[in-house]
Amino acid sequence: MTDASDAAPVLKVPQEVLDHFAKLGVDPATFSGGHLGEKLGIRIVEASGDRVVGTMPVEGNQQPYGLLHGGASAALAETLGSVGAMLHAGPGRYAVGVDLNATHHRSATSGLVTGVATAAFKGRTAATYEIAITDDTGRRITSCRLTCMLRDL
Repeated sequence: MTDASDAAPVLKVPQEVLDHFAKLGVDPATFSGGHLGEKLGIRIVEASGDRVVGTMPVEGNQQPYGLLHGGASAALAETLGSVGAMLHAGPGRYAVGVDLNATHHRSATSGLVTGVATAAFKGRTAATYEIAITDDTGRRITSCRLTCMLRDL
């Protein structure tokens, strides 16, 4: 039996981007989160300039009361939105988060949370993504908005 988290990511990522991260020894499923993403257990399962989907375990990302830490949710949101912005920006460009807003609606205490970043604005110098984070039952945990500045390398 194959777990959904074992499925190959559906990445619509230019080969030169994958090659760049491969040279750095970074797994494409975690390329966006760097070392923090690895520590948080973020996995990218779908990525394009229009939509990015990723998961993160609650276990290991909890605050002292056993609830998913709001900062972990924010890190997941910024990771997903940044990947979308980077893919929208295209080769030879990169994205830098300049504004992140997070509203926490309810807690999660176990399982995986899933974030879906959807492009709200894709311009030449900026991109904004709306990110919905839900628990295993589909209940919304956190709503976020991320704006990234797009720069030339």
